[in-house]
Amino acid sequence: MRELKVIIRKELADHFSSDRFLFLFALIAMVSLITVYMVGMTISKELEGVAKPRHVFLLLFTSPGVHFSLTQFVALFGPLIGLILGFDMINRERNEGTLSKLLSQPIYRDTVVNGKFLAGVIVIAIMMVSIVLLITGLGLIMVGVTPGLDELGRIFVYLVISIIYIAFWLGVAILFSILFRSVATSALAALAVWLFFSFFIPLGASVLANALTPEAPGPVAVLQQAKLERTLSLISPMELYNNGTIAIIDPMRRTTRPFIQVGMMEQISLARFSGPLPLSQSVLIVLPYLITLVAITVICFAISYTVFMRQEIRSI
Repeated sequence: MRELKVIIRKELADHFSSDRFLFLFALIAMVSLITVYMVGMTISKELEGVAKPRHVFLLLFTSPGVHFSLTQFVALFGPLIGLILGFDMINRERNEGTLSKLLSQPIYRDTVVNGKFLAGVIVIAIMMVSIVLLITGLGLIMVGVTPGLDELGRIFVYLVISIIYIAFWLGVAILFSILFRSVATSALAALAVWLFFSFFIPLGASVLANALTPEAPGPVAVLQQAKLERTLSLISPMELYNNGTIAIIDPMRRTTRPFIQVGMMEQISLARFSGPLPLSQSVLIVLPYLITLVAITVICFAISYTVFMRQEIRSI
C-alpha cells in the first residue's frame, strides 16, 4: 500500500506540474463557464417577474448555449480528458528508460499500473469537481436560485457518472500506451477509437437500421427502425453515458427512450404523474446503463492490467 501511495503521489505531481494539464483544465473550464453564462443569462431573463419553478438550477446543465449544453459537451469532449492524460502514461517512461529503473526497485509491477490509473482518476475527479463548483457558483450569482438537496444529490450522482465515463477513456488510452511503443501511434489510435465510437457509431446505427428494417410505410415500421437504431447506438459509450445521465439531471424524465418509442400505457402514465421523480427512482431508471458503463470501464482496465503484467521486463 505504501508503494501504491508513492506511485500515485509521483503521478499526481507529474500531472499538476505539466503544461498539458494546465492548458486542458483552462480550456475546459473556459468553455464550460461560457456555456453556463449564456444559459444563465437566458434563464434569468425568462424568469423575470415570475415564480421560479422547482429544479430550475438543473437547467444550467441541460439547457443548450450556442451549440450544446454542458452535459452534451461532457459527453462529446469529456473523453479527450482521459485520452490526453493517458495516451503516453506508459510508453513515454518506457522510451525515456525510467520505467525499467522503476521496476528494478522493490515495487510490484501491478502497483505501477494501478497507481498510474488511480492517479489519473483522481486528476479527472479534481477537474470535474472544480468545474462543477465553478458552474454552481456562477449559477447562484446569475440565476439567484439556491439548489435544493435533491438538486445537489442529482449533481453529485451526475458528477460520479461523468468521472466513471471519462475513466473508461483513460483506460483506453493506457491500453494503447502499453500496446504501442510510439507515443504518436498510441495517441492516434486512442483518437481514432474516440472518433469511431462518438461519431461513426451513431451514423452507422442510423444507416444500418434503415437497411435492415422493411420499407413499408406506417407507424409500426417507423417504431421498429427507431428501436433498432437505438439498440445499435448503445455500442457507443457516449450513448451509454447519455442514457445514464438523462434522467438524473432531468427529474421530469421517466424514461430514457424517445417519445416515439413510448407505448400508449406509458404515455398515459406520463400524463398522469407529471411531477418530478425522486432521485432514487431516477437512479433506478438509468441503473442498467450505469452498470454497463462501470463494467466496460473495469474490463478495459483489466485488459490493460493483463497486457502490462505479461510484458517482458527486458522489453520494457
